[in-house]
Amino acid sequence: MDLRHTRFLIVKPSSLGDIIHTLPLVHALRRCYPTCRIGWIVQQTFASLVECDPAVDHVYPISIPSTSDPQAPSLAYLYALRATVQTLRRLRRQFQQEPYDLVLDLHASFRSGLLGLANPGGTRVGFSDAKELNPLFQHQRIRVPASMVHAVDKNLLFCDYLNCAPLKEDFQLYGQGQDGDKVNTFLEGHGLSIDAPLVYINPAARWRTKFWKADRWAELADRLIDSEGLHAVFSGSENDRQYIVTITEKMAHRPIVAAGQFNLRETVSLIQRSIVYVGLDSGPMHMAAMAGVPVAALFGSTNPERVGPYGVEHQVIRAEGLDCLGCRRRYCSHLSCMDGISVDQVYDAVVTLCAKRPTSGVTG
Repeated sequence: MDLRHTRFLIVKPSSLGDIIHTLPLVHALRRCYPTCRIGWIVQQTFASLVECDPAVDHVYPISIPSTSDPQAPSLAYLYALRATVQTLRRLRRQFQQEPYDLVLDLHASFRSGLLGLANPGGTRVGFSDAKELNPLFQHQRIRVPASMVHAVDKNLLFCDYLNCAPLKEDFQLYGQGQDGDKVNTFLEGHGLSIDAPLVYINPAARWRTKFWKADRWAELADRLIDSEGLHAVFSGSENDRQYIVTITEKMAHRPIVAAGQFNLRETVSLIQRSIVYVGLDSGPMHMAAMAGVPVAALFGSTNPERVGPYGVEHQVIRAEGLDCLGCRRRYCSHLSCMDGISVDQVYDAVVTLCAKRPTSGVTG
């Protein structure tokens, strides 16, 4: 089929890591079919990261409350239902002007199936193994081999379907010059030169079962400062700041706390300035991997074979010998998988990666 002038609609509203995993497909589409048009339905929280990507022509921000977030309110399902109905009506009006030819549902949920229906006409394509009745919404279903595990490899099956084989150049993040300028100003305000060696530390995540002990983060950061001469930068959202302060208060040195200081695009620039990422399985980990920054990642309740760092030098740190690894539980009474990870394990992983300076994956 001739896809040179095709209008593609990407349905991948969240989460941050999932959006990062979708970018190689989008970049491959733009490279192979430069005259195509690409739209993307995405949660407002992550819209800025997609909007600055030159491969995307139009972004459709939506705001539907999460029902799976551990901090979701008791009426989350009611709020989500109301927001979904309102969103579908708005998208329907927008798409009626210029409908899309192909709707690529990479989110694979019941709600994403509904979002695809907002586009009048066109062909909807999804995964054959999708949950929540999602395959019923699709005209074409992409078969997923049983041996395929990682989310990126699964998304790239769309490349096979659309005859746009991915290249290494498709695995990158895009930013804007002013984002890097703000990061540089922030670091200079803390007395750091532009070539100061940074270790980006991300100690927080949405799931409590992913957390490592605060005193171990403090010991790790102090050792990296003392032994490796690195400048420790703790980052995260504004909501993470209080927890991060409990870590930094235990340290002998004074690190830089960047939590809450930057938006998503600026965070990309901060990560790109670092020579290594060390942290939990979370969105910034995937940002670092896509930006070409070596990753040391602590894994417990999630499976690194499915959602681990992709396409970059990395070290996965786990507590071995546990039957419950990769349980995907968001609550746990013992947290053996994370408590079983020692400071020595993480320190050794970071030191191994520090010699491998990143190749910039951020293009301004």
